Amino acid sequence: MRVIPIASGKGGVGKSLVSANLGVAFAQAGKRVVLVDMDLGASNLHLVLGHHSPRMGIGTYLNNTKSSFADVITDTDIRGLRFIPGDNEIPGTANLSVPQRKALVKQLLALQKETDILILDLGAGTHQSILDFFLLSNQGIVVSAPAVTAVLNAYVFLKNTVFRLMFNTCSKGSPARAHLEKIRKDSAGGHHKLYIPKMLPEIKKIDPESYEKFIKRLETLRPRLIMNMVDEPKNADVAMKIRRSCEEYLDLKIEHMGIIYRDMLQDTALSSRLPITLYKPQSILSQAIYRIADKILQSPEDMYTPDDRQIDESFQEAELEAEIDFDSKMDYVEDLLHSGAMSNGDLIETVKSQQLEISKLRKELNFVRQKLTHAAQQGFKV
Repeated sequence: MRVIPIASGKGGVGKSLVSANLGVAFAQAGKRVVLVDMDLGASNLHLVLGHHSPRMGIGTYLNNTKSSFADVITDTDIRGLRFIPGDNEIPGTANLSVPQRKALVKQLLALQKETDILILDLGAGTHQSILDFFLLSNQGIVVSAPAVTAVLNAYVFLKNTVFRLMFNTCSKGSPARAHLEKIRKDSAGGHHKLYIPKMLPEIKKIDPESYEKFIKRLETLRPRLIMNMVDEPKNADVAMKIRRSCEEYLDLKIEHMGIIYRDMLQDTALSSRLPITLYKPQSILSQAIYRIADKILQSPEDMYTPDDRQIDESFQEAELEAEIDFDSKMDYVEDLLHSGAMSNGDLIETVKSQQLEISKLRKELNFVRQKLTHAAQQGFKV
């Protein structure tokens, strides 16, 4: 069973859209798919999937000892695709205890006999339970958008993932675990920054055994990146910034699965209670989803580790796809105008929404500039 955790550093970047539509694409390819809503504090994946409002979910199972896990697995109208809802009505579901986490992992992995692909739509942020579920696979997917804050949060998520991997690798009572506990407390108080390349020599010095275990585990970790909500080819370039930061500051190599352009039809599909891959299979967004799904299906199973050449090629391919899809997007809008499917009013609304997004990005950029200026001034004072 191939496990695909899908995460994001922040909400609003289309993570659930990617999860639901990848699930559809895999099922259409003949795979037995289980799609799990793991955003337990704000479960809404059923809306993107077009599924009815769930009566039971993961929260029901975790909080009711009499319920069976099989009771929360539901069939969908899509052949080969089953769905496990989350739960946002039971207090405390988002903050799973360690026993609850272990019980849930056990039940999910037990699905392997009748499942080819298990997709985990994780919650946004860096809670320990989210990081642990992301680390169930060596090839989890991080979804980001080109906005400055989204890119920053995607990097922060990956940084916390590496630290969590390091923490889990070091056994309890080891010198390395004690050292990491101290760093975590200091970091929470703002006294210590998590700078992985600086931490590694310290770990190697005080606990060589734990260091070797972590390095071997890190070498197999190859997260995958999807850049969503792209408006033009140059927006896709920010993926390279995430890659450079991961390699320089985390000793982590990531693979680029591709870009997905913003598509106004997604809102229409959502209001129609259909995944866009069903509502409009030939749309630019749907074609991007199918392309990413094909890449995943063509790659070996979870223990596969791409080399530097393959990682380089994944980024080069994503850049080329961005150019091709942009040309297709422009042709598509022109066809809609000529066919009458899109009115001039629709076009005006589209331009307005783009302008609002640009205004939002400018505000975010100004905010980051102010933070950097303040940090620089503080540094000069020191």
